[in-house]
Amino acid sequence: MNSLSGKIILVTVSGPDRPGITARLMKIISEYTVEILDMGQAVTHGLLSLSFVLGIQPDDQNSNGNVLKDLLFEANLMGLTLSYKVVEKQISTPEMDGEKFIVTCVSPTTVTASFIADLALILANFKINIERIDKVSPREFSSMEVSTSIPKNLETKMLKEDLMRVSTKHKIDVAFLKDNVFRRNKRLIVFDMDSTLIQTEVIDELAELCGVGEEVRTITHRAMNGEIDFDESLKLRVSKLKGLEVSRMQDILDKLPLTQGVEEFIKTIKSLGYKVALISGGFNFFADALKAKLGLDYSFANELEISKGLLTGNVTGTIVNANQKAILVKLIAQQENISLEQVVAIGDGANDLPMLATAGLGIAFHAKDVVRRQAQQHLSHGPMTSILYFLGIPGPANH
Repeated sequence: MNSLSGKIILVTVSGPDRPGITARLMKIISEYTVEILDMGQAVTHGLLSLSFVLGIQPDDQNSNGNVLKDLLFEANLMGLTLSYKVVEKQISTPEMDGEKFIVTCVSPTTVTASFIADLALILANFKINIERIDKVSPREFSSMEVSTSIPKNLETKMLKEDLMRVSTKHKIDVAFLKDNVFRRNKRLIVFDMDSTLIQTEVIDELAELCGVGEEVRTITHRAMNGEIDFDESLKLRVSKLKGLEVSRMQDILDKLPLTQGVEEFIKTIKSLGYKVALISGGFNFFADALKAKLGLDYSFANELEISKGLLTGNVTGTIVNANQKAILVKLIAQQENISLEQVVAIGDGANDLPMLATAGLGIAFHAKDVVRRQAQQHLSHGPMTSILYFLGIPGPANH
């Protein structure tokens, strides 16, 4: 092995994983004047794959080549397989040049081979190199992170469209996130309320009590799809609630269905020190109650005018519309001294788009198609807890 003096050697070690393997191998290398030029390790289903690149220095005694002999002996003692080969000194790989992105994939059930095949084909078509794949769900194979490097100046619009298509086909949520310092360093989560934090539109429920449910639902649907101005639609819908007893609002509040996974999601992020806000185009009677129930830090919504225990059919104060939502996100971030890059906004309607665009990570949650297409990311198949994986958090706190 002395003929290896002055060469660059790729060493690969594989076999059953256990603590101490890396320590024992590195101890041997440290006893020689050998450089470690690169290193990578992965464990899949209890089996280790460890690779490192050694630069073996030319020396008078030519003894540095013996490092491989000692490594082979030590690996054999540990029941591991070790192989090596000489590689080129100047090597250029895609990960050295491209921008780093993480593709996070979360399935409500399991990640399938056909999904991975479709995903990998899309990445290959865009000349995106897969560097590593990690399972991130604690037990079953229901989520994974794919570390990639993308060609410089890649137009990501077409890529995101293809990723959305494969996500819809397999009912597996896919996020394409820049792998920078902010990816795992979010500090503020901002929710929309209706059809995001809760599974209904409160104004539609109020309208049912007034006997104008179908009429108001039609206006709501058009507003959420961006077909009519939000302010005008809100005033029009609220006008139809005139004369409703305030006590009836409590009946609706008592039956509000929370979105699946919301309580576990909020419990987990609060335990990690996140601030949580609710910014809604709905009404503060409900938003404030949810703030108290879920332990949120902020809630903003519209104020219904009340006279003698009845709704007057008017809204008072500044309407919380699309632009106001984005402004409030900035104000809360400023108040908390948090960068907008550290903000996550979650919503489902067209009036949430400016808020989603303002945040470092905007997620269209089980959203209308117009919102899914325009938002940075979308989650359309799993519960709210799936967003934890987008944040690099491996599941709810109680798991």
